[in-house]
Amino acid sequence: MKSIVLGAFALATLTAGAASAQEAQAPINHGPAVTGVCVYNPTRVLTQSTAGQSLRQGMQRLAEEVRGELQPYVTSIQTEAQQLQQGGQAADPDGSRAQAWQQRVQEAQQLEQTREQELRYTEAMQTQAIGVAVNPLITAAYQEKGCSILLSRESVFLTNPAMDITETVLQRLNAQLPSLPAFNRMQVPAQQPQQ
Repeated sequence: MKSIVLGAFALATLTAGAASAQEAQAPINHGPAVTGVCVYNPTRVLTQSTAGQSLRQGMQRLAEEVRGELQPYVTSIQTEAQQLQQGGQAADPDGSRAQAWQQRVQEAQQLEQTREQELRYTEAMQTQAIGVAVNPLITAAYQEKGCSILLSRESVFLTNPAMDITETVLQRLNAQLPSLPAFNRMQVPAQQPQQ
């Protein structure tokens, strides 16, 4: 069975960990802050905000539910495969058991694929909800700081911390959206045929 991975958070956690480890190595003497140029770290906000943490916890809960739902299928399929293998031709003289087993394997794989798509969709929708809440906060911090351009911290190797608006946005998001409302796995909407 494929493992269900919360890819965005794993990558974001690794990226945030690497960035903080890099910053902790040695003090850096930054040049003067460039007037009008600001930096924002969306990964940090997503991983360190209370809303982002509640998203991660909710996705872990849903992934566990899916694993629990799929485990009986896996156990049944493995047991049947062992019985067929041990019994040989005598256990399935006409091949009907093997065909039924193969059909259950395909159904289990389809269910697993559907659940993985639902988890990815749910995570995307919840991340979008955080984005909707954070966008006006970014705009406000941008204007307050007098920015003329906002760069993503993910595309800038080093920056003067005086140019970074991330902490302001993070604090405001934590105050405005301390956690996401409870959420369940969402069905992926059917794609409309293209005309």
